Amino acid sequence: MSTKAPNPVDKYVGSRVRMRRIMLGMSQEKLGEALGLTFQQVQKYEKGTNRVGASRLQQISEILQVPVSFLFDGGPSGAVNGESFESASPAYVSDFLATSEGLALTRAFTRITDSKMRRSIVDLVEQIASRDGPDPR
Repeated sequence: MSTKAPNPVDKYVGSRVRMRRIMLGMSQEKLGEALGLTFQQVQKYEKGTNRVGASRLQQISEILQVPVSFLFDGGPSGAVNGESFESASPAYVSDFLATSEGLALTRAFTRITDSKMRRSIVDLVEQIASRDGPDPR
């Protein structure tokens, strides 16, 4: 039995749903309850395994308190001009923001108002990363 790979747009939208849900501290179960679904269905949406219909997208955006466009921002355009998803928005950024560490770091970093301090933090992280070896990307 062959398994079909999820569409990149479905995967991206799912990752954005997951990211926002985690940012709100909401469980898959709570989102599922609000949608009248099981947490397994929410899980399938987040992985891109199942497509999310238009009315369900609207419902999800209202529950997650974001415009529908948020779920597509920075994602693959679906255009057939040969531009890959990675060139528009690197997958590692979405993967990072989908982790609890990535979200915690992003939340804390955006609360820092001093631009020099933010630059110092970026420099520090880059120095630490360079000790671990070259960038694997």
